[in-house]
Amino acid sequence: MAGDIANPTEQDDLQRVLGPWHLIALGIGAVIGAGIFVITGYAAADFAGPGVVISFAIAGVGCFFAALCYAEYASMIPVAGSAYTYTYATLGKFMAWFIGWNLVLEYLATSATVTVGWSGYFTDFMRYLGVTLPMKLSSAPLCVATNIHCSTYSPTASPIDAALSIGFTGAYINLPSVLLVAAVTVVLVLGVRLSALFNNVMVSLKLLIVLLVIIVGLPHVTAANHTPFIPPNAGEWGHFGWSGVMRATGVIFFAYIGFDAVSVAAQETKNPQRNVPLGLLGALLVCTVLYMLMSYVLTGLAPYTALNVSHPVSMAVANIPATAWLAPYVNLGAVIGLATVVLVLLMGQSRIFYAMARDGMLPPMFSVIHHKFHTPWKGTIVVAAACATLGGLLPIDVLGELVSIGTLLAFVIVCAGVMILRRTRPDLKRPFRTPFLWLVAPAGIVTCSAMMYWLPKDTWLRLVIWTAIGLVIYAVYGRRHAKAAHWLPQKDSVEK
Repeated sequence: MAGDIANPTEQDDLQRVLGPWHLIALGIGAVIGAGIFVITGYAAADFAGPGVVISFAIAGVGCFFAALCYAEYASMIPVAGSAYTYTYATLGKFMAWFIGWNLVLEYLATSATVTVGWSGYFTDFMRYLGVTLPMKLSSAPLCVATNIHCSTYSPTASPIDAALSIGFTGAYINLPSVLLVAAVTVVLVLGVRLSALFNNVMVSLKLLIVLLVIIVGLPHVTAANHTPFIPPNAGEWGHFGWSGVMRATGVIFFAYIGFDAVSVAAQETKNPQRNVPLGLLGALLVCTVLYMLMSYVLTGLAPYTALNVSHPVSMAVANIPATAWLAPYVNLGAVIGLATVVLVLLMGQSRIFYAMARDGMLPPMFSVIHHKFHTPWKGTIVVAAACATLGGLLPIDVLGELVSIGTLLAFVIVCAGVMILRRTRPDLKRPFRTPFLWLVAPAGIVTCSAMMYWLPKDTWLRLVIWTAIGLVIYAVYGRRHAKAAHWLPQKDSVEK
């Protein structure tokens, strides 16, 4: 049918089985995880102190602006690929490659970051069971000079010199991280329906633990731990004070990318024009509230200076006798919760590869669909191998900051793209229209750009290096093999 974009391909190999509650659970599954269980402690200890609560609020506002723009795009173009696909529709194949390549960085680095956090909680949980995992097999062998345990540690090194100075910790591999990726990959290959069911069950258990910590912990929050709420600046931009709150905003922003994973699943969603916007905004609202409450409780149970560990929530509840009984349950909840994050992120990454291969930007193997399971199984396995390598070798501080900048750049381009498409294709049918677009989209651009600016210089350096690698691949392969985007809405897809 002319103008019908609900089924954008002639043969839709990915099955449409996901409803709105699946998508909200998918978003919560990705968002509620590393931000609460891992990065909150790091951001509070190094940048914002208890003021990390404000950082989560600012990041949530930036995400809300971007989510409204995502929702309009997703309702018009309900196919796999997320911001990559939307950019292709708006700005052409070069910018699509650019943003797709940054999404690769976003999803790979995020999933690897989460596996490292999962390893910390899993190790602590096993310790409660009386099993001590050797450090040489449960921590990263590589490090940078800012890490006091690194062989190249230098307290006087500049941020860029420190980032480029790779050293060793004496460990062999973070084996729990690698094994988690292997287990999740099996679930993903076996089918999206099974993946969604597994995710829904695990998300329910994870939310139960999060709510339990908030409810039990709130009465035991001490004013002393929240005084001062924003610690005075330590004489360096970004190290406490309001500048620290702003820098923490950029660092913890990656914890919100779960709603991006909702749009990635558009081609496997029933009635995506309605359900994807509901999934995006519903997941974001729930997660922002939980993040702010949890970070308030976490910094109130333990001094923020003690939270820079791989398992800050269990450490915080174990800090006082009244909540110490929760520690093993927190570890169990984190083990479950972080596993669902890895599942959703690896699913999202494989679908982005699927979309790019569909358009000729990557080799066709990434778009091969398994005849029985209806999943892009080859791409999933390749993505998982890359994730296992990063998670098995690199520490969480290096991985965590690497993620945010790619995500923020994707959000900036999506916000700009929606405005461009309103001007260049006013004829398109838009089942969901971003309200107050000419205020919301610029606000999203400004907020996300500011958070990029607040990130450390070495994070920008890594982005430049990653982009250079991507440009080489585009010049050698992507530009020559790119196909016409036959899935784009045609001129007769007019708004009724």
